[in-house]
Amino acid sequence: MTVQTERPPSGPVDVHKPDDREPRRPPQRGGALAPYLLLLPACVATVLLLGWPLLKDVLLSFQNLNMAQLIQHVTEWNGIDNYKETLTGGDFWRVTLRSILFTAVNVVLIMIFGALIGLLLARLGKRMRVTLMIGLVLAWAMPVVAATTVYQWLFAQRFGVVNWVLDKLGWHSMADYSWTSSQMSTFFVVTVLIVWMSIPFVALNLYAATTTIPDELYEAAALDGAGAWRSFTTVTFPFLRPFLYATTFLEIIWVFKAFVQVYAFNGGGPDRLTEILPVYAYIEGVGNQHYGRGAAIAVLTILILLALTAYYLRIVLKQEEDEL
Repeated sequence: MTVQTERPPSGPVDVHKPDDREPRRPPQRGGALAPYLLLLPACVATVLLLGWPLLKDVLLSFQNLNMAQLIQHVTEWNGIDNYKETLTGGDFWRVTLRSILFTAVNVVLIMIFGALIGLLLARLGKRMRVTLMIGLVLAWAMPVVAATTVYQWLFAQRFGVVNWVLDKLGWHSMADYSWTSSQMSTFFVVTVLIVWMSIPFVALNLYAATTTIPDELYEAAALDGAGAWRSFTTVTFPFLRPFLYATTFLEIIWVFKAFVQVYAFNGGGPDRLTEILPVYAYIEGVGNQHYGRGAAIAVLTILILLALTAYYLRIVLKQEEDEL
């Protein structure tokens, strides 16, 4: 028994193609709004946690608010008198210059030692790399107040470990040395503390950046007869340059507003010679109960920091344009 089937036509099969003239569906509004909806919580949190306090600080800088006005709940506006008093005084400019020099020294040391340790991580074996990374993370994770307290113990005048070690090494005059008795010695200890706490961030970032460099580039450089230094300047450094720019930018911001280390270590002393702008604003505002003037100093500090970071970004962008 045979079953006859209908044979398909031998000619070309007509394929239905969508007509371009058919109206296309408009994109869904939900998909277009999805990125903005995801960013909305972060924007709201930023406005509430940063924008509103900043606005209150700006308003406070135009008020004459001391303890008497605070107790009586009186709002006394005095215009720009707080800014005039601050800018015409010599203390503000001395503290500003001190803050800039303090930031520059710390950032240079942080970037040098952080970059060296980051490159060292890339050269070490797996076990030594993991051990060093654990030590870096522990130093980075230590709370600022706890780290400052530890350094106060280390550099204590009578029972400090540093003075004891220096005395055993032959510097007997350092047995009872007070590291908080002078401006330079206090800044030295604070600088060591800030550099020690900041190196892990730079080192881990640069090590992560080195893992993105293709091995083929090093092999090509070796075939061309490049040594270690030439391989670093022609292969490693060009890849690390963007990371160095970004990390330096962040370190400038963090070091410039290093309030806790300076204030917790010696309160800006001796004789207020180690005050930087955040400490100066706090002492003038809260310590001396000139809240309006302290707010004005805080606003000026933000403006100076914005100017410094804008100048740095301008230099970075100009260098990138020259390279292109």
